[in-house]
Amino acid sequence: MSVELHHKVTASHLARRAFVYVRQSTLRQVFENTESTKRQYDLQKTAATLGWRAEQIVVIDSDLGVSGASKDREGFQRLVGEVGLGHAGIVLSLEVSRLARNSSDWHQLLEICGMTDTLIVDESGVYDPSQFNDRLLLGLKGTMSEAELHVMRARLRGGLLNKARRGELECQLPIGFVHDDHGRVVIDPDQQVQQSVRLVFHTFARTGAACATASHFRAQGLRFPTRVHGGAHHGEVEWRVLSAQRVTDMLHNPCYAGAFAFGRRQLRRTVTGRRSHSMPRDQWLALVLDAHPGYVTWAEREQHVARLRETARAFGSEEWHGPPREGPALLQGLLVCGVCGASMNVRYHNRRNGLVPSYGCWRSAQHPTAASCSAIPGAALDTAIGDLLLDSLTPMAIEVALAVEQEIRARIDQGDHLCAQQVERARYEADSARRRFVKVDPDNRLVAASLEAEWNAALLLLADAEQTLERKRREQREVRDPRERDRMLALTKDFPTLWRDPTLPSRERKRIIRLLIEDVTVHKGQQITLNVRFRGGATSTLTLQLPRMHWELRKTEAAVVVELDGLLAEHTSSEVAAILNARGHTTGTGAAFQPSSVNSIAASYHLETLGHRLRGQGMITVQQLAARLGVRVETIHSYQRTGRIHGRIYNDKGARMYNPDTRPESPAPSRRTTTSASTSRSPQGGAV
Repeated sequence: MSVELHHKVTASHLARRAFVYVRQSTLRQVFENTESTKRQYDLQKTAATLGWRAEQIVVIDSDLGVSGASKDREGFQRLVGEVGLGHAGIVLSLEVSRLARNSSDWHQLLEICGMTDTLIVDESGVYDPSQFNDRLLLGLKGTMSEAELHVMRARLRGGLLNKARRGELECQLPIGFVHDDHGRVVIDPDQQVQQSVRLVFHTFARTGAACATASHFRAQGLRFPTRVHGGAHHGEVEWRVLSAQRVTDMLHNPCYAGAFAFGRRQLRRTVTGRRSHSMPRDQWLALVLDAHPGYVTWAEREQHVARLRETARAFGSEEWHGPPREGPALLQGLLVCGVCGASMNVRYHNRRNGLVPSYGCWRSAQHPTAASCSAIPGAALDTAIGDLLLDSLTPMAIEVALAVEQEIRARIDQGDHLCAQQVERARYEADSARRRFVKVDPDNRLVAASLEAEWNAALLLLADAEQTLERKRREQREVRDPRERDRMLALTKDFPTLWRDPTLPSRERKRIIRLLIEDVTVHKGQQITLNVRFRGGATSTLTLQLPRMHWELRKTEAAVVVELDGLLAEHTSSEVAAILNARGHTTGTGAAFQPSSVNSIAASYHLETLGHRLRGQGMITVQQLAARLGVRVETIHSYQRTGRIHGRIYNDKGARMYNPDTRPESPAPSRRTTTSASTSRSPQGGAV
């Protein structure tokens, strides 16, 4: 360093500390590019030459192995903090690129150094950021450093993309694939790994849902392989519980279809950090079909992705034929609105007899200003489609049952084979642990105890695998019982009975429907018209009457209402209820008549009760009669009890009404009064 530049160092600078910043971009550079690291540490001698004492020189090297473009450089943040607090008189770095690889960090450092009168030193000289010329030169160096990093990245990425477009880029492979000695992608030679992967795709093709696939593995007690990346067990295969997310990732991965894909996800910087985004198919950087062997074809992979998309659709999507759910709605996902062409949704309502479905097209989910097209109770539609299905399936019932029975047997054999492989692998691990334990020196108790614990753990895993296999084989013997097969074939001869069996899950009914029907277009007018499109192109049209509304289903029959009206002319509500029940009539809900239900029906149909009718005939109440006679109401009740007046009961409380000209009759002479009036006594008190 030339002597003429030393004049920029003043006593004010020497009173503060000198900071030497050391950084390498990667750990590989730290171990391989040792000369560069040594040169950076030698900057301590430069600081001493400029006048700083050894105890004033601070080396910051905590960013070794960290990129200069990273925002998480602890050492650089410490350096900026020391400069901002005015503790630094000079900052030494081998070159600008060691301090920062992006303009934001570099100019921030320059701004703070200019405000705190801190010098910057590199291999070329000493700079004072508070001076315009030095600040301009440092700014250009920072821009060139950032551009240099961009050029290097562009060169490396260009070579990487060129190799990826040819499908020759070696990437991390998912479970089920390995690289051979020539770097080619081949299917994992481990038979258990192969069959586990194939079982995932086979189960999804059967169930149509990732959660159902994972549930099948758990129900069968099967584990799924996972390759460990990093750590002491790098490259080894571990067997874990299969999750639905893992199934979804496998179904989306083009590698399982024998394709090489690159650029499916892209990292983007955000305010909160880096985030990964899935890219559309047309924005993938490379896609090479038939690049290596696969577990499924590309067409099957596209079908799987489409089914996943249908399953995870948002409410109100244009098309949806999602997997069958547990609800009782048979046409869930198959109904198409005849007005707008959108898929109709299903909603359930709790009723006394369970869940009742209703189908509707709610366009407001897509067009907030539009009203809903239609809403239709689902019970009648499901019944009509079920009857149509029975007519179509009955001639083929035996063939369907045999096909189902063969599929069940194949599924059992596949699960049994995987369980047997798990036992075989566990036995191998136990034998290996035993051999390691036998070979150890008995006097080396620390190692022997550890190996003995590994052997015991392997034996426990083996026992668990054997118990699982034995349990499954017991269950298989029950399923494979010839009597069960004969019973199933006997049921197929009467398929309607099997279809209407209440123990048959709704999910299975919907699966059968989806095997035959592509979709059903419904139009609601004066009648309900169903246009059924079968798989294969055949069509059928059904016409149904509009289902009665819920209140109509609870409506009492008109003939019963007429009969009730006639009885109200002579009887109270309780008497009418008793007569109707004796005649075998019920309300609209099927319940027996009660006085309250008689009154409710009379109010709904504006029928006059007995009291209203008697009042219409001119009869008066007890209060009105008491006012006419000029007596109290209690006196009228007394006249009624003694029979001097007679009224008519008009309600269930025993209240009476009277004719307006009612007058109390004279009381009949009592026997005692008659005797005393007709006998006379003698002066002596005796009777004459």
